[in-house]
Amino acid sequence: MHPFKSQERRSLLRRLLPRNLPIRYKLLVHFLLITILPSLMLGVLTDLVVNRIIDRQMNENTLQLITKVNRSLEFYVSNVQNTTYLISYNPQIREFLYQEKLDQAARDEGLEFMRGFPTLQTEIAGIMVVNSQGDYLSNDMYSRSSAKDLTLERWYQEAVATKGIFKVIGHPHGRNITTHANYKDNEVVSAVRAILDPETQKVMGVVLIDLKLRVIVETAQDVRLGKTGLLMVMDENGDPIYVPKQLGFQSIPLNWFKGQTSGQFVEQINGRELQFIFRKSSFTNWSTIGVFSTDEAAPEVRQIRLYIGTFVFVVCLLGITASFALSHGISRPIHRLMAFMQRAESGDLKTRYWGDAMDEIGMLGRSYNSMLTKINDLLQLTEKQEKQKWEAELRILQAQIKPHFLYNTLDTIHWMARKQGAEDVSEMVEALSKLFRIGLSKGNEFIPLAEEFDHIRSYLQIQKLRYKDKLKYTLDLDSRIAHLPVLKVILQPIVENAIYHGIKERRGPGNITVTGMRLDDRIHLSVSDDGVGMNEQTLVQIRGRLNNPLNAQAETNGSGYGLANVQARIKLTYHSTNCGIFIDSKPGSGTIVSLTYPIHEEEE
Repeated sequence: MHPFKSQERRSLLRRLLPRNLPIRYKLLVHFLLITILPSLMLGVLTDLVVNRIIDRQMNENTLQLITKVNRSLEFYVSNVQNTTYLISYNPQIREFLYQEKLDQAARDEGLEFMRGFPTLQTEIAGIMVVNSQGDYLSNDMYSRSSAKDLTLERWYQEAVATKGIFKVIGHPHGRNITTHANYKDNEVVSAVRAILDPETQKVMGVVLIDLKLRVIVETAQDVRLGKTGLLMVMDENGDPIYVPKQLGFQSIPLNWFKGQTSGQFVEQINGRELQFIFRKSSFTNWSTIGVFSTDEAAPEVRQIRLYIGTFVFVVCLLGITASFALSHGISRPIHRLMAFMQRAESGDLKTRYWGDAMDEIGMLGRSYNSMLTKINDLLQLTEKQEKQKWEAELRILQAQIKPHFLYNTLDTIHWMARKQGAEDVSEMVEALSKLFRIGLSKGNEFIPLAEEFDHIRSYLQIQKLRYKDKLKYTLDLDSRIAHLPVLKVILQPIVENAIYHGIKERRGPGNITVTGMRLDDRIHLSVSDDGVGMNEQTLVQIRGRLNNPLNAQAETNGSGYGLANVQARIKLTYHSTNCGIFIDSKPGSGTIVSLTYPIHEEEE
């Protein structure tokens, strides 16, 4: 790939990064995220919540209906149970159970008693009482074959096994009993109860009652589960009691119930996904099951989803419109301000932002105008200062001619004095010439320590000629630091103060000692004298001036001005809290002035 095209592609990719997008698009994306994402999340959350609420309400309503059906079935079965008790306590029936032969009159009375129950309880299809010898009494039921003993049939044996407890055994299958109404096995539900002797607990007989299935069908058909839901009833063994033909199946496996007495599950039968909601009756041990398609609530859910989708669409549409308008309203003043800034960047500093908005952009524009005004003022001031600087440099150049001429003239006088034998004049002129030459030092601000000490030596020589034996001095500079730089003319004001305020005021000769040494990474210079010293009040005043050297320069003169000037030069040069001038003095004991400043690595 061509290098230029590769670079152009990288530049395009950088511009497409989120942080490099124009602020208009950033605002637009942020506004869309703020409006659309919450709306979509709200729609999805509402859909989930509504579906869950609908499912829960349908399940609760179905369970309530199933409970009502169970209570109705329990009512009918309870009536059958009560009927078995009434029959077992009837005198003629008990006489039939306890005696091997019953006279015709007593038999007729017992039959008449039994015939009254179907009249009062229309749900009963037939009643039969069988004693332990296999003989029976019945209102509408009879044995198909007298050769077969009824006590050997399954329903009789189940009643005997329950030991007097009422039991519903479901649809009859293969029994040796029929009715005059010719009910089919799947049209009745049988219930039995053994009659026991209270004293011996011996089974005296069994009461068999057939309950019409029509009662169960009518009870289940009267209940509607939604639009397509149906009810079915199963016994505890999983055999169907009532199953509507519309379901397309006759039974379901017991393992689907997972041993629970109430609950729900979803299974596929014949290619249809069906939901089952069931509840088992503790009295009949029958399970009433509501069956309906999982798509039962689809129309309501679709309608709710349509409302939610419409709401989300409207909110998103309004959000997008508002986002475009708001991002445009914010970015347009920024682009206008950028245009003015680009004009200023190109060099047109007279251009100004115009706009009367009171928002942040308007305030920024007015600050931008103020900044341009100040820049113009600073440019004019810079031009003026450059002109003044050029004029000052010219004056300095002119002024330097005079010192050069002066110390050249002093050198001439020095050699003329020596030629004439005036040694004292020659020494003073030579010292003064050195003083001027080192003080000028070709315009350099820093000079080696050795030259600074030569400058002090020349100054003290001149003062020595003036004060004769009254002044004595000693200069001690460590040769290992003689080459290190120092601000020029920083010791002369200190030595001058030592002479005029220390040695001059004392009686008798005085000594001044100037030393220079290195302490770790610092240079330590000191000027000590054995003059009159100073009292505590004067010492506090001078230390206060040295703590604020710039103010002290404006407020003091004489020696105070010289020390403040040196202190200011050191502070401005080294910017360190541990550098500068430190004074220690006592009345009659002299004064010690110490000066310290750091050594830079490049200087070493």
